[in-house]
Amino acid sequence: MTTAAGQKVTVNETSSTTYQDATGAISASAITTGENVLVLGIVSSTTITATQVTVQPNDGGGPAASAAAGVIPFQQGAPSEAKQVGQIPADYTEGAGTILSGTEADQATEPTLAAYPGVLVDRVAKLGSDAYNVHCIGVNWPHHIFVDQDFKVVGAN
Repeated sequence: MTTAAGQKVTVNETSSTTYQDATGAISASAITTGENVLVLGIVSSTTITATQVTVQPNDGGGPAASAAAGVIPFQQGAPSEAKQVGQIPADYTEGAGTILSGTEADQATEPTLAAYPGVLVDRVAKLGSDAYNVHCIGVNWPHHIFVDQDFKVVGAN
């Protein structure tokens, strides 16, 4: 599949991968080509081993939403944009925090993908201030998206 920012990714499913839409649980076969989906799982390079796949409403996502959010698609050899928006937690330093997985990481990932469609999240770290640093790959900007303890996006760099 392709992210809204144009990054090609492979999604692998397991026997425990769950699928849902706005009404609840669905089967994998209910998802059709071209639908916008949120994929949560373990990222390795450009492959996601999915734990959950959620069909997104038709009014969101896609390249237009990615561009509107300011996401800069990855281009080989292009320098990363050096900009900052919103609030960066005072205790943030690159590499700081405790790497998370599971529900808490998913809760920080969901608003990140809503605010910056097209990014590919490869890890979530919880900072000492109880904020989250969501690290993104597959785009030239943003690389770090900051989410507060209420799971609201507060900044990016």
